[in-house]
Amino acid sequence: MNARCTYGVAPGALPLLGHALPLVRDPLAFLDALPGRGDLVQVRVGPVRAVVVCDPELTRRVLRDDRTFDKGGPLYERIREVTGNGLASCPYRDHREQRRLLQPAFHSARMAAYAEVMSRQARVTTGAWHDGGTVDAADEMLALSARITVSAMFGAEADDARLAPLREDFTTVVAGIPRRALVPTADRLPAPGNRRYDRARSRMRAAIGRLIADHRGASDGRTGTDDPDDLLSLLLAAGRDGPDGRALSESEVTDQFVTFFAAGTETSGSALAWALHLLGGHPEVARRLRAEVDAVLGTAPAATLAHLPDLRLTAAVVNEALRLYPPAWLLTRTTTGDTSLGGHSLPVGTTVVYSAYLLHRRPDLFPEPERFDPDRWIAAPGAPTPPRTAFLPFGSGPRKCIGDVFALTEAALALATVVADWDLRPADGRRVRPAPRLVLRPHRLPMVTVARARAG
Repeated sequence: MNARCTYGVAPGALPLLGHALPLVRDPLAFLDALPGRGDLVQVRVGPVRAVVVCDPELTRRVLRDDRTFDKGGPLYERIREVTGNGLASCPYRDHREQRRLLQPAFHSARMAAYAEVMSRQARVTTGAWHDGGTVDAADEMLALSARITVSAMFGAEADDARLAPLREDFTTVVAGIPRRALVPTADRLPAPGNRRYDRARSRMRAAIGRLIADHRGASDGRTGTDDPDDLLSLLLAAGRDGPDGRALSESEVTDQFVTFFAAGTETSGSALAWALHLLGGHPEVARRLRAEVDAVLGTAPAATLAHLPDLRLTAAVVNEALRLYPPAWLLTRTTTGDTSLGGHSLPVGTTVVYSAYLLHRRPDLFPEPERFDPDRWIAAPGAPTPPRTAFLPFGSGPRKCIGDVFALTEAALALATVVADWDLRPADGRRVRPAPRLVLRPHRLPMVTVARARAG
């Protein structure tokens, strides 16, 4: 973008607090209003000033230039309390080396083994449901994603008894990070919420550490002919050729696996929960999806990687759920030197905010943005499709999520497996609202499980 972009200031700032109140009370509505103020909009939280990028091309520039716009700001300071120096939160100076070490675990050749885990775990989840029963679909899909992530990481079936407290602690931490980012001094208060957060964070990292230690112990008993392809074994093998020729430390391995657990659990789990919610409110789309799944799966007990190319509407439903409710709805960067963006100077240390939610709801980029329309992703030949450069559920540029294909595959296979045998309907008439914490997912999603027979 060559022309000088517009620069505005968000209205409604209060003395001392700035825009903290609307960001806490209704951050999504606050974001929705910002594009009308300019391509770049200044906001203030207490004494901290930040610039929100509302233009897709400027957002792309920020995400492409990760040396100038490094991961940082109050949000990432809090994320690092949990993930340490893992791939998703490490600074530019560490990212290239970490990504090189981890990339083999996400090679396309390994997706077949991961897909088997996804299909099997989806079948386990739906096999526990009862006709006419009620489930919290948000919790069910989060639990499913956690089992898939842990099974892929450690190459063994996930133990629900060990995963349940880990997920509970993870939920506590995810809820606490944004509050601590918005109120930098919040952690200094002797409040019960701070104690819960600190205990949950410590327990979560300790639990991941025990899982890693157990895996190491099991690995010691393997024979030389074994060829482990789980993510941890691949990471440990790659770590022998780590930075400076040294193996990764216990802390570094734990950082990566806390990162993978968080990203792998939340992204797919949230996308699946929102997809089920949206289908429950749009019966015609749900009918078409059931027809597609019946035709593609036939009598297969679960969707597999071989089915994926023919599950076009399934993939479109996942994309539309990610557009309307992107899990990573708001993230930050920090300028590492004096620079300019859209013709406006940004001094070193400026916090830059970008939001997939904001871009995905712009009517000039996605017509009728509030409407659930999976067909926008299945355009007829020659017809316009949504701008991929403005679709950012996994970010973009060098820091794009390393597990994006993993997450999309998981969501499509799990959704098709659910739809094959179950019709999930809203349990009551209450409006389901997004909970804009670190990840954008439904707070509660009660749905009735109705068993169905496949067509034919």
